[in-house]
Amino acid sequence: MTAYAALLRGVNVGGRAKLPMADLRAVLTGLGYADVRTLLQSGNAVLSTDAAADVVERAVERALLAEVGLTTRCLVRTGDELRAVLAGSPFPEADDGSKMVAAFVSEVPSAPGFDPATLDPGRVVVGDRVIYQWCPDGISNSPLVVPAVEKKWGVTATARNFNTVTKLAALL
Repeated sequence: MTAYAALLRGVNVGGRAKLPMADLRAVLTGLGYADVRTLLQSGNAVLSTDAAADVVERAVERALLAEVGLTTRCLVRTGDELRAVLAGSPFPEADDGSKMVAAFVSEVPSAPGFDPATLDPGRVVVGDRVIYQWCPDGISNSPLVVPAVEKKWGVTATARNFNTVTKLAALL
């Protein structure tokens, strides 16, 4: 079995896309996944399954729509992938995990025609299916990378601060 972190896009943020974590756990368990646990209230879960990552993503999206009426995207990553994101931070000076963001993307276009680093020069770097953003003045005082990337690249993206990514990696 493979253990995955399921990252839901835009759940319980700003009073929209409400989803109690008990409901998320019930949906994931109903799909037959093992070791289901949630973290925080923002659409983070871990689970184990023999299914491939893309199969899990689509199954979770369909089940959330069918069972709780929620339309959202799901991205999954393994523990090794989350640990690689943490280890690959291009900002060694960013020692506060609440000010370091990992924006997970469904894919990085081979010829994007848009460089997210232009949103916040010197503080945004594109990695392997992740965009790193260091926010020394706080996340709320930094440009939003996710909406720009989704619009310009046509991909799904969801962001988590490094404290959350660290906790998810530890659960896996």
